[in-house]
Amino acid sequence: MYNAVATNVLGTAGAVCWSVQLIPQIIINYRRHHTTGLQPSMMLLWAAAGTPLGIYNILSNFNIALRIQPQILTFLSLVTWAQCQYYSSHWRPAKAILVASAIGTLLAGIEVGLVFALRVPQREGVDWPMTLMAVLSAVLLSLGVLRHYWDIWTNKTVRGISFLFVFIDALGDLTSLAAVFFEERVNVLGMVIYGSELVLWLGVMACGGWFNLRPWVGRYLRKRAERSVEGQNGEKERGNGTGNVVMMHEGVSSTSVFRTASAENSAGTVTRREVRTEESIDV
Repeated sequence: MYNAVATNVLGTAGAVCWSVQLIPQIIINYRRHHTTGLQPSMMLLWAAAGTPLGIYNILSNFNIALRIQPQILTFLSLVTWAQCQYYSSHWRPAKAILVASAIGTLLAGIEVGLVFALRVPQREGVDWPMTLMAVLSAVLLSLGVLRHYWDIWTNKTVRGISFLFVFIDALGDLTSLAAVFFEERVNVLGMVIYGSELVLWLGVMACGGWFNLRPWVGRYLRKRAERSVEGQNGEKERGNGTGNVVMMHEGVSSTSVFRTASAENSAGTVTRREVRTEESIDV
């Protein structure tokens, strides 16, 4: 089912998504000045995953976008990992940059060396080295995401991770998966690499909906119901001609003073009837 236009367009879309996927996370980390909840082990696993993935995509003769994609993944993962070390482990900026650069240089050297070394068995029809690269990349990518599942289970919330980043990354997996599907020869291992991570990200989104979105929706609906009841009570009071309007300042605790309109008259006096009215309010 080869389609040159589809595989190039989808591959480019996947590369673009993977080019910007971690940028929202990097920006959030910088703005809030902490990386609580973000797993540095995930970033390091992803950086390492870029090496076998890059080898596999290059030797599989995928389109140029899919060959560049793993290099971008490794670079952005190391940047995010350096942020984790700076904000959470309190490394000096120079140390974080130096160590991240050293890791990146090592991974790049391994990738270049293995690309040349594995061409020999590939020409001779030996498939297991390529299979090993595919399995390594899939396992490392999946382990990086699975590290968040433990944090979600422990804290019963999806914390520290940008859902915009999750969405963009999942979209990059989806478009890359489709690009591999439209290659001249369907590469099952390539589809497994991108498909496994896509499934895991969908699971993280589902957890976010259950642990984060569901309670938020519940709180929002309760507040709306409370405002509706307060509005109905106000209408009843005005209908009875009492003239007393209860005002609550939003954002204060339940022990705050409730004031009536008559309590704020120019004389500043409070009648005994108004005091009894205030004391009867259930806060």
